[in-house]
Amino acid sequence: MSRIRSLRFSLVALAALTAFQAGAATLTRDNGAPVGDNQNSQTAGPNGPVLLQDVQLLQKLQRFDRERIPERVVHARGTGAYGVFVASKDISDLTRAKVFTPGEETPVFVRFSSVIHGNHSPETLRDPRGFGTKFYTREGNWDLVGNNLPVFFIRDAIKFPDMVHSLKPAPDTNIQDPNRFFDFFSHQPEATHMLTRVYSDYGTPTSYREMDGNSVHAYKFVNAKGEIHYVKFHWKSLQGQKTLTAAQAEAVQGKDFNHMTKDLIGAINKGDYPKWDLYIQVLKPEQLAKFDFDPLDATKIWPDVPEVKIGTMTLNKNPSNVFLETEQAALAPSNLVPGIEPSEDRLLQGRIFSYADTQFHRVGTNGLQLPINRPRTSVVNYNQDGSMNPGAKQGNVNYEPSERADLAADAAAKYSRLPLSGTTQQQRIARTQNFKQAGDFYRSLSAQEQANLVSNLAGDLGQVKDDGVKYTMLSYFYKADANYGRALAQAVKADPARAQALAAKLQD
Repeated sequence: MSRIRSLRFSLVALAALTAFQAGAATLTRDNGAPVGDNQNSQTAGPNGPVLLQDVQLLQKLQRFDRERIPERVVHARGTGAYGVFVASKDISDLTRAKVFTPGEETPVFVRFSSVIHGNHSPETLRDPRGFGTKFYTREGNWDLVGNNLPVFFIRDAIKFPDMVHSLKPAPDTNIQDPNRFFDFFSHQPEATHMLTRVYSDYGTPTSYREMDGNSVHAYKFVNAKGEIHYVKFHWKSLQGQKTLTAAQAEAVQGKDFNHMTKDLIGAINKGDYPKWDLYIQVLKPEQLAKFDFDPLDATKIWPDVPEVKIGTMTLNKNPSNVFLETEQAALAPSNLVPGIEPSEDRLLQGRIFSYADTQFHRVGTNGLQLPINRPRTSVVNYNQDGSMNPGAKQGNVNYEPSERADLAADAAAKYSRLPLSGTTQQQRIARTQNFKQAGDFYRSLSAQEQANLVSNLAGDLGQVKDDGVKYTMLSYFYKADANYGRALAQAVKADPARAQALAAKLQD
């Protein structure tokens, strides 16, 4: 009987293997259930927020967040500094957040980082740079977690684990491989804008002091009347933006692969405190529909929307212990204060869960009680126990509401309301416009900067062996700008006419 069972099992396994070899296997969740859509998160209607019931999104992010112990999966290589933010403009008509009260001085901790490469990687490597600011406001901690570049590769968080997997070293060789990440990006035309920026010289900043910071995402400002405005944040370096060419980065790496960290520490130690002005762009809700792209798409900037300066940040103190402070810093976009709320940006919606979740995993359940993460205000709630809990709560009431405890929610801190329509769905956004802004950015560069971009990009794209992947990528860049695509095709010894023909079939 056991031999019969064994034979049946072997036949089933053989059938499954044959089916897999004959065609693509069905993608499943960890419980074996098939996945219906792995490219679009479930949303409340075409413009609503992402739904908590999207178990594929949650499982992908949860599993992704737990891939490394204890190093961060992304943003592992980091440098931190303390400082102060001073608000300068009255924007109470836009937000009730007290951090923006004119003259208000708010302590901050900033963690700069690279994104893809590991904890001990050279700081000369091409990479977006993280620019995360923790504001210790009198209403609680607010984390503004962004990058030096104003856009990102993808617009939906459900794609984030796959994107990072493709960019990380290959699982079989532990070597980063352009064949892998361009294979992924050939299926993500919205990445054309970010790829163009990261392969420009802005992908290799000279120093952390000499780069800007951006929220990337739109957030909501809510004022005392409950009125909503959408905003994007921009840190403008008062040291100016400076970059390295590929040749300069290689020369620096040969001498010092910690140059960005040393520069920041050295400047602060000398009293040459770096400063950034904080600017915002503002849109009314009714203005969102007037763009020919979705303004809540993280792969887009807001052209021709004026910026308004609202304050200045100065960094003036280095950490005394990198592990206790910089490495244990747990920044997350979910750390918000009254008057600042997340927008319906699908990438931001996923980050709200993922960043806090990965910090729970990496730092610990009570990581927000560590000195670097602890708010300067009192924390009063009934969250309890968990590993490394230093609390000293007393009494037998650990629930709310209760007749025996004077603790209740503040109705004034309720979230704003968002009108919804339609049905739940898993569809891409309606106004994608994947290529126009990439072309606009290319044309904004000088001739030498354009040549550097083409050379940098060709260095990796030229290694791609799959002609289909290579020409798909070339068609994206050709669609962004014909001169850009033609120069890149020539640089990788490809046929510009074939790239042009493929680009002609693309819609933007």
